[in-house]
Amino acid sequence: MQEDSKERLEEKKDLEKKGNTKNNNGFNKKILWIIILLAIVVSAVVGYFLYNKMKDEKNKVEYTQLIRDIDEGKIGQIEMTMGSSTAVVTYKDENGNVLDKEDKANKEKLKELTKTAIIPNSQAFIELIQNKVEEGNEISFNPKEQNIIVTIGSGIITFLPTLIMIALIFVLFQMQGLGDKGKVYDPSVSSDKITFEDVAGLKEEKAEMIEIVDFLKEPKKYAKMGARVPKGVLLCGKPGTGKTLIAKAIAGEADVPFISMSGSEFIEMFAGLGASRVRKLFEKAQKISPCIVFIDEIDAIGSRRTNSNGGADAENNQTLNQLLVEMDGFETDGSVIVIAATNRPEMLDEALLRPGRFDRTITIGLPDITDREEILKIHSRNKKVSDEVDFKSIAEDTAGFSGAELENILNEAAILAASKRHKEITNEDIEEAVKKVTVGLEKKDKVVSEKDKKLTAYHEAGHAVVSRYLETQDNVKEVSIIPRGFAGGYTMYKTNEDKFYISKTEMEEKLIALLGGRAAEKIALNDISTGASNDLEVAMKVARDMVTVYGMSEKVGPMSMNLEKDPYQIQLLGNNLEDEIGKEVRTILEKAYENAQELLRIHRDKLDQVAGRLLEKEKINEKEFNEIFDE
Repeated sequence: MQEDSKERLEEKKDLEKKGNTKNNNGFNKKILWIIILLAIVVSAVVGYFLYNKMKDEKNKVEYTQLIRDIDEGKIGQIEMTMGSSTAVVTYKDENGNVLDKEDKANKEKLKELTKTAIIPNSQAFIELIQNKVEEGNEISFNPKEQNIIVTIGSGIITFLPTLIMIALIFVLFQMQGLGDKGKVYDPSVSSDKITFEDVAGLKEEKAEMIEIVDFLKEPKKYAKMGARVPKGVLLCGKPGTGKTLIAKAIAGEADVPFISMSGSEFIEMFAGLGASRVRKLFEKAQKISPCIVFIDEIDAIGSRRTNSNGGADAENNQTLNQLLVEMDGFETDGSVIVIAATNRPEMLDEALLRPGRFDRTITIGLPDITDREEILKIHSRNKKVSDEVDFKSIAEDTAGFSGAELENILNEAAILAASKRHKEITNEDIEEAVKKVTVGLEKKDKVVSEKDKKLTAYHEAGHAVVSRYLETQDNVKEVSIIPRGFAGGYTMYKTNEDKFYISKTEMEEKLIALLGGRAAEKIALNDISTGASNDLEVAMKVARDMVTVYGMSEKVGPMSMNLEKDPYQIQLLGNNLEDEIGKEVRTILEKAYENAQELLRIHRDKLDQVAGRLLEKEKINEKEFNEIFDE
């Protein structure tokens, strides 16, 4: 790709500033505060005028009564502004005299004698006063010229509420989406450029992405061959697997701008703004092309369209339709590629997934043991890590962890090391961080009764001893009766391999291990407690999935039913199937519970020894646990 000129770099910087919604939001907040202050001032002024008006209502005289009082000679003075419709009238006192306004002694009396009147026709009223004066009526009439400042002020006060409402609506529209949207990340001017070297693992996925990078760098090479450059790439995977990171790495490798926007940012409270934002996003992309448009959580706007005429559904449909139009309409020279991410691809509309829009779907899975080791090493670059830290061992103990979770573990380890004033992050810090993230914070100072300690010791010992005699279950790494999080104790297992498939035997033995805690309570204490509630919940789900999802029941048969997605699916397979499923799940759980009790009865001595060691030390590691069985 040709190098950008200085003018182009400056243009990108300007667009990046425009795309930074943080600055716009800050400016809008300032305007909003100004409007609020103006509204308070206007409310105070309007309140003041309303208060005076209420006072004037008490001292108001009707126009017809005023004419009669003028004829009878009761009026002493009339003050009026030229062109005004209001006159201030001062009556004579009971002796027929006009009180002196300069005399402070007459202040209260003048308030009672001063009235206001609405004059329908000021010119006719002035002529009437002149006639009465010529007839000998002693009236002091004092017409005043209109004050231009007062006139302008009253006009402003009259129209200010309207102006404030217009400004408020404008700011709300700016905040909701009429302004520029989409954050721009430009690797050519950014100091934190991300490349494929910053993305651990994902070898096959990166190989697929290298083609996208080549498309952006040399689109003419593919055009000569007659190849159509992919318009869109959909990244699917669980949260934290690195979808956003790999999209940024593509932009960094191709050295092109990266416009990022979340799917939820398209949907706001005003109808039509989602479609407007889609148009503005692609307009910006064309201006700074070649570039990558990244839409995170696209299922927020890309979910299946409905026939509902409701406001939210109609707005979602309109936004999705606009996205489809834009992806069909923008230039096909490879200058703009849309990358979207979701962890719910099954929710997306079929029209969005067809070739010509999202041509490729790449699944980003959880990292395996090798990838986890690489991820840990990458995230440890800017941290002081001891040479004794074994990243391979940590990777073995974190099967099923995503990249984001691994980064969080190292961050928690760094926090723990700093709080303990360690010079470097040690293995102990990382192991403690793993426990903190997976189980919860250790509560060493929590007061636990001896009765509860004994119950917890036998419960955790039951899990550990049962697992020790089950071939498919992982080795015990640590057993503790110190409360962590919501758990009164825990049994931690050492995972030595990543498992992509689970056999029926393994699932059955997992149920035995899960119910080992409840079985130990029953055998050792001849009682059961609420401590097994989570074990029972997990076991119930495993047994139900065995029957309804994996087809592992001989009585129900080899069938898979997604009852959460389609609860009426079971009705199509027979009226009695629901009862059969319930009986089979119950049979599986009861059998596992009986097997757990049988194992513990056979190895009751080991159960007592493990429980006794836990009551003595509160926590035993893998070596101490295995020593009990080697005796």
